[in-house]
Amino acid sequence: MANPYSGLPDHAFWSRAVAGRSPDQVRPAARPGFAVAPTDRVATAGSCFAQHISRALTARGYGYLVTEPGPEDQGYGVFPARFGNIYCARQLLQMFQRAYGLFEPQEGAWRTADGRTVDPFRPRVQPGGFVDEAAMRADRETHLAAVRRMFETLDVLVFTLGLTEAWVSERDGAVFPLAPGVAGGPDAAAHIRPHNFTVDETVADLTAVIAMARAIRPDLRVLLTVSPVPLKATFEDRHVLVSTGYSKAVLRAAAGMVCDALDRVDYFPSYEIVTGIQAGAGMWADDLRTVTGDGVSRVMTELARAYLDQAGAQADPAPAARAPHAPPSAEQRAEQAALAQVICDEEAIEP
Repeated sequence: MANPYSGLPDHAFWSRAVAGRSPDQVRPAARPGFAVAPTDRVATAGSCFAQHISRALTARGYGYLVTEPGPEDQGYGVFPARFGNIYCARQLLQMFQRAYGLFEPQEGAWRTADGRTVDPFRPRVQPGGFVDEAAMRADRETHLAAVRRMFETLDVLVFTLGLTEAWVSERDGAVFPLAPGVAGGPDAAAHIRPHNFTVDETVADLTAVIAMARAIRPDLRVLLTVSPVPLKATFEDRHVLVSTGYSKAVLRAAAGMVCDALDRVDYFPSYEIVTGIQAGAGMWADDLRTVTGDGVSRVMTELARAYLDQAGAQADPAPAARAPHAPPSAEQRAEQAALAQVICDEEAIEP
């Protein structure tokens, strides 16, 4: 019998694609399913790590879509619309449903300790909170209109899955990005309970929101990624390291299943680039949670090679054909440090 592995490309073999190569020579985005052109309107959403992708697109002159412009110091432009971090697939689905009147949550305004008002679905987007509930609801209407414009004009959606742990209302299933009490909360919060999403739930939510978005934009391309950033904290009765492993395994499995099932949906391995055994030193800051500028740069270089620069992409060179990886200069280090800075709602759990 013929060996079924005979004739497979080099990237299918550990000895040819990983062993003996420096980290910057390992190229795990081996088979991109589509290209992103400079004229494409690209929207990003997801966890904190998603912000790096929008910066990389902008730096390379690509069409990063912003439908809710405003002052940068008030959270505008971080994402296409001012929705803040979207950590799980159910949040993304419900944002779409709320924007198009398909879901009307029962939850009212939340209050901060000093009496200001926050939107429970994006509690940290307005610095200092809103003056009252009327101002919050008016801003929400403007925001949801911007969300509709995003879905009605985008060509590519990049969604970075971050967490499986979430806080959910028992009244109607509404999902919140933060637990009540972290950045404001309702007068009574007994109806808001922790929930840890499963693979099946994540697959169903991703499939549903992609189908809804494609009802508006039939040619929509979707790029799914999993954030390498560990959990800030876990509500499960176990070590945070174990909860992180569970969460990332669920998200990675779900993303792979959706990519296998749907056309024009790709997985980009940002998680593997940073956490894989080949990554080497220098990927994490001292807290072992913050990805360094060097790590971010490596991820964005691979993203550009696979999706933005396909016309100039070439086959992987042999390890010996590449010059040794030179350490970055002081200016490059400063630029990489700036790249590593993101706005992350989860940080409010433990300031």
